[in-house]
Amino acid sequence: MRDNITKVSQRGERLDALQDKTDNLAISAQGFRRGANRVRKQMWWKDMKMRVCLIVGIIILLIIIIVPTGKNTLVASNPIRRV
Repeated sequence: MRDNITKVSQRGERLDALQDKTDNLAISAQGFRRGANRVRKQMWWKDMKMRVCLIVGIIILLIIIIVPTGKNTLVASNPIRRV
């Protein structure tokens, strides 16, 4: 009978310890989830900044290529003849 009482008492202690571990794990999981969301948002903004920089760079490159060629074509199409 004493053995049964001791076993029940030990079982209760183990259940309490297990409950504490699960509570700690739930708190850790919630912190991890918040951190993961923060990192995800940071990476999304970093990706957007990179895309914007790339698009702006391509536009500037196109302007650099097109503008000088456009001026040369205008000059070549309207030659001034001097006699």
